[in-house]
Amino acid sequence: MGAGSGQGEELTVRDAVSAPGPDGEPRRVTRRFPLFTRDTARPEDGGRAAPRGAPAPARQWPILAVTGLVGLGLLLTALDAFKAGTLLIGVALLAGAAMRWVLPDVGMLAVRSRFTDLVTYGVLGATIALLAMMAQPNPWLELPFLDDTLHFTIRT
Repeated sequence: MGAGSGQGEELTVRDAVSAPGPDGEPRRVTRRFPLFTRDTARPEDGGRAAPRGAPAPARQWPILAVTGLVGLGLLLTALDAFKAGTLLIGVALLAGAAMRWVLPDVGMLAVRSRFTDLVTYGVLGATIALLAMMAQPNPWLELPFLDDTLHFTIRT
């Protein structure tokens, strides 16, 4: 029979890869992921943005600020202010990137590592903001090299 098939015997694996726990023994002695996850590593700087005694909205003000600006941008877009609304969404994501970079604790705004959050918020925010400024008709920003790259499109 295979290893660990008996009821009372414990499976032992020889290749310890885990960091030692408080007692000096490896926490996990196998390279396989556990069948059931018992804990999750918190993202770096994912602590509360306000003291524990503060009400919940005050503890999570960075994510609420970004979400509120994105919501306002969506509302403006729905009310036919397309350029202003989408520009506000891009600026909100860029503000989220700036908060993630500057603030020591950002609460739920921290999703992954600081670098990953900065790249994600920054690239998405910059892309949305640039596309909003280049939207037709009467774009606020014109990039001359795009005319050359899109020379196969139909012009009116």
